[in-house]
Amino acid sequence: MWRATVKGLLAHKLRLALTALAIVLGVMFVSGTLVLTDTLHATFTTLFENVYKNVSFEVRETAAFTGTAGTSVRNPVPESIANTVRSVPGVQYADGAVGGYAQFVAPNGKAVTTGGAPTIGLSFDPNPQLSSLRLSQGKAPTNAHQVVVDAGTAGKYHFAVGDHVRILLAGPPQTFTVSGIAQFGTANNLAGATIAAFDLPTAQQLFNRVGYYDSVDVLAEPGVDLAQLQKSIARVLPHGVEVVTGQTVANEQSSSINQALSFFSTALLIFAFIALFVGGFTIFNTFSIIVGQRTRELALLRILGASRRQVFRSVLAEAGIVGLVASLIGLGLGVLAAVGLEALLKAFGITVPSGPLVFQFRAVVAALLVGVGVTVVSAISPARRAVRIPPIAAIADSQAGDDRSPRRRTVVGGVIVLVGVALLTLGLTKPAIQLVGIGAISIFIGAGMLAPLVARPMASAIGLPLARVLGVSGRLGRENSMRSPRRTAQTSAALMVGLALVSTIAVFGASVSKSATASVDQAISADYIVSGAGGGGGPSGFSSSVASTARLIPGVTAVSSVFFGQYLLRGSVTNLTAVSPYRLPETVILRMNAGEGAPALVAGALLVDTTTANTKHLSVGSVLPVKFARTGATTLRVGGIYKPNALLGSYLVSEQFFQSHFDNPLPIAVLIRSSQGASPAGQAAVKAGLAGYPSVKVQTQAEFKKTQQAQVNQLLGVVYVLLALAVVIALIGIVNTLMLSVFERTHEIGLLRAVGMRRRQVRSMIRSEAVILSIFGAVIGVVIGTGLGIAFAVSLKDQGITDTVVPFTSLVVFLVIAALLGLGAASWPARRAAKLDVLAAIATQ
Repeated sequence: MWRATVKGLLAHKLRLALTALAIVLGVMFVSGTLVLTDTLHATFTTLFENVYKNVSFEVRETAAFTGTAGTSVRNPVPESIANTVRSVPGVQYADGAVGGYAQFVAPNGKAVTTGGAPTIGLSFDPNPQLSSLRLSQGKAPTNAHQVVVDAGTAGKYHFAVGDHVRILLAGPPQTFTVSGIAQFGTANNLAGATIAAFDLPTAQQLFNRVGYYDSVDVLAEPGVDLAQLQKSIARVLPHGVEVVTGQTVANEQSSSINQALSFFSTALLIFAFIALFVGGFTIFNTFSIIVGQRTRELALLRILGASRRQVFRSVLAEAGIVGLVASLIGLGLGVLAAVGLEALLKAFGITVPSGPLVFQFRAVVAALLVGVGVTVVSAISPARRAVRIPPIAAIADSQAGDDRSPRRRTVVGGVIVLVGVALLTLGLTKPAIQLVGIGAISIFIGAGMLAPLVARPMASAIGLPLARVLGVSGRLGRENSMRSPRRTAQTSAALMVGLALVSTIAVFGASVSKSATASVDQAISADYIVSGAGGGGGPSGFSSSVASTARLIPGVTAVSSVFFGQYLLRGSVTNLTAVSPYRLPETVILRMNAGEGAPALVAGALLVDTTTANTKHLSVGSVLPVKFARTGATTLRVGGIYKPNALLGSYLVSEQFFQSHFDNPLPIAVLIRSSQGASPAGQAAVKAGLAGYPSVKVQTQAEFKKTQQAQVNQLLGVVYVLLALAVVIALIGIVNTLMLSVFERTHEIGLLRAVGMRRRQVRSMIRSEAVILSIFGAVIGVVIGTGLGIAFAVSLKDQGITDTVVPFTSLVVFLVIAALLGLGAASWPARRAAKLDVLAAIATQ
């Protein structure tokens, strides 16, 4: 049987090549993502190990809690700690370090943006053994007017030693002289972040750390027992201050960076598995058709003594070999994919330090398991069908049929769909992303099983215009699609899944976009919104002096700053928003459902939105245990409950309360009300007044809405590009099926040519069939995707998606594109069919 299996593969090389291509693409995506992830991890691990290799210890405050971004929230330590540590025997050197917000202004007057990476300001340690910065030009800063710039920023914006550079800070902007240019370890910068380094006293002044350090770096004397020295340092430290090794700090920094980038690799893996899932439909369909075409061959094997088990194993062995070869090819191409994905990171503004690609064994194991596994699992059902072929089929030359009745198939498919809907609903309400994924997969599988029920009438309706326009060719293409409803459904299944996912994103994205713009009308009453121009896709902080400067602009009547931070509420990390309560109604729409609004904020109370109040069973007067990193544990009383507001989030306090509990916070927005209203003259006055802060942009509500929509559309564009791989694999499935159909109908096509059908008509017939298959799959996919998109939007109503929108124009465009893609997919099979030798085709059995 092994020899028969190998010969079967060799006999169907072309038929299986396209099937293998679907697996190659999916495995390439998976292995490329894993290679990139391992490379990033190794690169940043090496980078931070080099930076901290000479740091014996770091003294710092014990973490108050770990934020949602994975970084620990700590308070600064008193400056006197450094003197205490220096007095410990065995300590050669100890000095403090501080950091904060510092954003460069480019020579053209615009703020230097990083695409989401931080704009870091820090103190420059003059000790080269401890400093994370390595000077490549110039010298260290020695006074309050000097700064060291990271090499990446200096190279991109042509900063040179001796240049004057303007820097935006938490306070008013200042101008400094570039004293030196430095690398971060061996890299030009830190993952795209900009770095401005000042001498320690200047940094303390700029970052509100006078008398304090964020941490103290310690260098031990040569030959000292480090474990004993760590214990000695720990004994002299006050309660709440800890000492950790430099290696521990390096591991934490590397882990923090890797966690920040993990969203990227996770998203890519999700899309890779989507591509493989779509490829599974292609494999299933291909092997189903091949088994049908090999009815006589498999029946002869049964006559010659092959058992059902041997036939089953033979078909699975073919699938396993195809999967193995495709996985190995995909694994090799994964290295190239990793390079492309790294370029995609750079397109997002994330600069990755240079380093060799890391090809770990887990990438090999994952690629083989996924590629071979998907192929074999997809071939199980066709293999089971193969063992049901009776030996008499070798004599009768009948086609393999499906023993299961349409009724049984309908019942099983219906049950799977119902289970999928139940799991999806449960996953959306909990929420639980795993249940959502399993539910969606179940719906797709069930829909694929039920699709033959509507394949004949839909193929008839879709093909009717083609029959009228193309004549005989269109009628034959229509009849071929109607002749085997199951094959039509199977061929269209992969495209159905691809278009369903695209339609889901379209509906969900349109709902998010509409809700984002509608929420502005329901959240903000200000004429102008001042926000950071960092371009990172989310809220970015800027100078706290923007608000005070805005208040001095002629015509401005009210100014409210909006802050965002994290604290512990009932032991869980929770987001907290703050706003200026003075003349609040002029800038913010706060619709109270119970209690008081601005008066409660002034009194230091907490406001909660109605959704959170209902979920957490809170009411006016409820007292909640909370903990802030700066001030520690305390309690907050609920002073009011307001209707959901996209700007304010779930929990709201006053600006004064926020600043008393958070360390040097930066606003994420400033809301301005003007006596001139939202007019060109009023906006020009505000922009002129804030011209000294190029890191912010001043927008009217209409402009702010367009920005929100643009961000949503940009994200949707990225998702569509990633989903395109699944659509390409679906088209490969259509090409494969049409090619198999041409092989199967060689005799039929030869007879048609013999009775007068021209080559052009043969091509039109195959193309008509492809268009029908594509539109059929697209229609079902769009219907399912629209339902899923609506379900996602409705389930997130409490999270701010207030409007559910079905973009009918986009969905129609998807159908047209599907028809065009199907037409393109049919080009090769159509040409091959048209080129068949008439006499040879007639002689084919």
